[in-house]
Amino acid sequence: MKDTFTALKKSVLFNGVSEEEVASLVKCLGCAFKSYAKGETIYLAGDYVSEIGVVVGGSVHIVKCDVWGNNNVIVAISDGETFAEAVVCGGVGILPVSVVAAADSQVMFLDFQRVVMTCPSACVFHAVLIRNMIASFARKNIMLTGKMEHITKRTTREKLLSYLSEQSRLRGGNSFEIPFDRQELADYLSVERSALSAEMSKLKSKGVINYHKNHFELLDKQTDNMQYK
Repeated sequence: MKDTFTALKKSVLFNGVSEEEVASLVKCLGCAFKSYAKGETIYLAGDYVSEIGVVVGGSVHIVKCDVWGNNNVIVAISDGETFAEAVVCGGVGILPVSVVAAADSQVMFLDFQRVVMTCPSACVFHAVLIRNMIASFARKNIMLTGKMEHITKRTTREKLLSYLSEQSRLRGGNSFEIPFDRQELADYLSVERSALSAEMSKLKSKGVINYHKNHFELLDKQTDNMQYK
């Protein structure tokens, strides 16, 4: 369990809280832990949700699926990040999207009502948790704004380069891994997989990018103005 508390300490939700204090909070709030295999559904769109999920290990995808079975990966939630907080905190209850384990994952479920209620043990960390939850909302909003910037580009090439440029900035270098396989990346960017693969091959042949599976390397910083057939 100590490893779990160490992992939770890395979460934005527990920023400013020591590992020992995290253990006290988890006990105070009656948090539950559950493990999921890759591809397993954590929440299905339409489910009633009353708990916030915190990814302790692994990663999950927030997915929107239409009536024809087409998936749109809205956002990838990595180790230490939260999901379902907007629905729970907003009192909506019904989840409009599905949450799927993108890798073997462990999730901690947190009852938001127990966070905002006065603690019978006079726990001093609830205010910190609420402050961090607001920070988590802000970070998620920035992530979604970033996605809108990518998918509103006109071409598949522009969408891909916009996304890769952002990942390079976030990772602090030109060599990085993304949290998607090829189909998931196509779903995230709202493009056809075949069109995405074709653009990636063109960019690789032109010496703009290099890639292997989900690892990418940007070879030319001036790709946005680049023209090619």
